Amino acid sequence: MTTALEVASAVRDPELPVLTLADLGVLRDVSEEDGRVVVTITPTYSGCPAIDEMGADLRRSLRAAGFSEVEVRLSLSPAWTTDWISAEGRSKLAAAGIAPPARIGPVAAGPVPLNLVPPSRQVACPQCGSPNTSEISRFGSTACKALRRCHACAEPFEHVKEI
Repeated sequence: MTTALEVASAVRDPELPVLTLADLGVLRDVSEEDGRVVVTITPTYSGCPAIDEMGADLRRSLRAAGFSEVEVRLSLSPAWTTDWISAEGRSKLAAAGIAPPARIGPVAAGPVPLNLVPPSRQVACPQCGSPNTSEISRFGSTACKALRRCHACAEPFEHVKEI
């Protein structure tokens, strides 16, 4: 029998369908309480337009697997960061031609400093590996991705921005 955790872990992200919600790190917890499955997820950022679809996909998948009562809860703390993307998720992004985000490292507790200027850094091309790339647009197909171009192979590609 398939567990609720296995089903929830296989649900794909609506904006980055090469990743599951588990790969993306937004799937926080799956438990059973009083005969119902309770799934806790964290949005990638405040106001993420995909969070409602994530919840609907989780409910739909779990019900299709035989779990009749499903509750999806949101947890905003601790806030999600791109460091929560699994190693497998990072590999899947690169294999799909999307540059994964760099690791940020541990986030200190307390207020989060706001930097309005994006960090200037090299992003390697997921097609050829060249670090000679530049940002074309700060926003790609979704708000969490930027559009870049490789100067070595001339291919455009998306980059998941570090949060």
